[in-house]
Amino acid sequence: MAAHRSTRLPRRPRARAGALLAAGALVLSGCAQFPDEHPGAWRDQPSLEPQAGPQPSVEQPPPPPPEPGQPTEQPPTRPVGCVDPDPAVVATCLDPVGAIAVLPDGQGALVGERTTGRILRVEQGADPVEIARISVDASAGGGLTGLALSPSYQEDELVYAYASTSGENRVLRIAPGDNPKPVLTGIPKGGSGNAGALLDDGRGALLVATGDAGSRSGAADPGSLAGKVLRIDGFGAPAPGNPDPSSRVVVSGVSDPGGLCGAVGTGGYWLTDRGGDRDALHRLEFGGTLGGPAWSWPDRPGVSGCAASGTAVVVALTDAAALYSLSPGPGGGFTGQPSKVMEGTYGRFSAASRGPDGLLWLGTANKAGGVPVPSDDRVLRIEPPSGESGKD
Repeated sequence: MAAHRSTRLPRRPRARAGALLAAGALVLSGCAQFPDEHPGAWRDQPSLEPQAGPQPSVEQPPPPPPEPGQPTEQPPTRPVGCVDPDPAVVATCLDPVGAIAVLPDGQGALVGERTTGRILRVEQGADPVEIARISVDASAGGGLTGLALSPSYQEDELVYAYASTSGENRVLRIAPGDNPKPVLTGIPKGGSGNAGALLDDGRGALLVATGDAGSRSGAADPGSLAGKVLRIDGFGAPAPGNPDPSSRVVVSGVSDPGGLCGAVGTGGYWLTDRGGDRDALHRLEFGGTLGGPAWSWPDRPGVSGCAASGTAVVVALTDAAALYSLSPGPGGGFTGQPSKVMEGTYGRFSAASRGPDGLLWLGTANKAGGVPVPSDDRVLRIEPPSGESGKD
C-alpha cells in the first residue's frame, strides 16, 4: 500500500534542530530530591523557570545570517495558513494529536488524531497521508490515544491503536489495506480515566496502559482490565514471559495514563500517570502494583507522552505547555536537576516518541484548550533537550 512505503528524505541537519532547544533549555546543577531519600514529606522542585525559548514571531528584525556551518538562533517567522516555515515542523493543520509512533527509518512517523480517529503518515516535505480511520468516542478523555508499531513491523507493517468507543476501550490491529480489527476488547470505559498508551517492549510483545475508568477499585481488581499495564501478543493473549503466564496484567494501580516509553537497553520502561492529587512519572516493575513515583508534580501540569533513552526521559506537559527532561541515575533516582524547557514555544505538547536516530518527535493539542496558531496542530522533529542522540 502506497501509504506504507518508506520514502527516505534527506535528513535535516541536527544542529539546526538542536538550536531550537538550546535557546529554550535551562539545565540546573544539583541533586534532585526523592521520596525514598528523605524521611519527611517530599515536594516537587518549585523553581524550574527556563529561559525564554524560540518564539514563532517576526516582531524583531532578523539578525545577520550565521557563518557557514553555524546554527541559527533566529526565531521562525509566523506561519501563514498551513505553511509553517519552522524547520522543526513536519506536519501542520492536524486535529489535536493523541499519539505518535516513529517509523523504522526515523524519517517519518504515524500520527493519531485523538478526536477524529485518523491515523496519518507524516514526513518532512510531504503532505500527510491517511492510512486508516477508527470510529472513536473522544468524550471523558478518550479517543485515539495510543499507537505502536508491531514488533515485526518491517516484515508485516502492522500497527496497533488504543481507542475508545461508545461502550468500551479497546486495542485494534491495522494491516495494510484492511479495516482496523479489535484484538483486545472489554477494557472498561467510564466518566474519566479512558486514555490509554501503547509501546513495543522490544521483546516481541506489546505493552498496553489502561485508565481506571474513574474507579480506583477497578484498578486494584486483578480480574479487571481497567487501571493496568498489560503485556500481550499480537492477538491480545498474555505474552510469553509474563510474571503470571495466564494473565495479561503485569502492573496494576494505574489512574489515567499519558504515555509509555523506554525499551530493552534504555534503562527500563516508564509510565506517565495523572493521579488524583498529582501527576507522576513511574519506572515500571512487572509483577505487582504501581509503586511510588520516580518523580511527581503536585501542580498537575498535564503529563502526556514520554520518550526515553539510556540517558534521559522527556515528558510532554500539556497544560504547562512545556517539556520536562530528567536524567535517570543508578538505583532508580535521577542525577542532576531536571529541567523544564520549551515552555510556551509550541504550546500544549500532547504526544512524544523517540526515533531510532535519537531525534524527538512531538505532537501538539492547541486546538483543545490552547491558543492555536494558523498551522496548528503540528508534529515536530527536534534534538532532545539533553543533547544526546544516536542509536542506543
